Amino acid sequence: MCDFFPANLKLLCSHYRSVAEVCRKLRINRGQFNKYLCGKSFPTPFNLKRICDFFGVDENEIILPTEQFTILIGLKADKGHSLVGRAASQIMHEHLRRQSSPELKAHTGYYYEYYHAMTEPGSILCSLVHVRAEGDEIVYERNERLQVSEAAEEFERYQYLGIAYHLRDRLFFIDYESLTSNEISQTILIPSFKSCITRLNGLKMGVSAADHRAPACSRVVWEYLGEEINPIDAYRRVRLYKPDDCAIDDDLRARLAQSRIVEGLFVIAG
Repeated sequence: MCDFFPANLKLLCSHYRSVAEVCRKLRINRGQFNKYLCGKSFPTPFNLKRICDFFGVDENEIILPTEQFTILIGLKADKGHSLVGRAASQIMHEHLRRQSSPELKAHTGYYYEYYHAMTEPGSILCSLVHVRAEGDEIVYERNERLQVSEAAEEFERYQYLGIAYHLRDRLFFIDYESLTSNEISQTILIPSFKSCITRLNGLKMGVSAADHRAPACSRVVWEYLGEEINPIDAYRRVRLYKPDDCAIDDDLRARLAQSRIVEGLFVIAG
């Protein structure tokens, strides 16, 4: 009854970049998983359910003759089954990752990010961003601090984790707030083709953390700090600023002010 399980499992794993990725996502030991693939061992009922739930198949389906199972997977694909959804997201990610890597590696390092605060309208928020290579991907971490009302030296901390892509001369950064899991934001930057990166312009879209949860869009500027910094010193600057604060120089203030509505679209020229 279980003779077909190894081949069917290999077929399911082929929808992912590697067996290692499947093991990591399933949180199953790679050595044990290899025994399943080689037919030396069969999963316990608990692990079998985890594997089937992950791939979106039933426990009685994964042990079917491989030819029959292959047809079944094809039918699930035609019906938009969850397995296909996972495969499609992997295909999209892999496609974008292959295009992104060379261009994005030129933009790794630390940045200050400035934009009009969505939670505190009328203020400019400075956050600290670290863009880095992680395997074949470019990922980043963004840290924010907001002063607690009437207590200027007390802060609320936010940490965003995300992934970056490069597509048709634009840099796309997509992240989520990892401490509260209450927001996803997207930043689109116009890359620098100069040998020395200084400041990058773009737009940021997100949702205010205030009770009204209003979607908002702001002009954003990233200021390059370098590949290596003193994080403690750099983090001291992370906070809210008034637009006329001396910490916001004239060039930065002008970049943040450059926005216009064109036929209903909020756009920037560069």
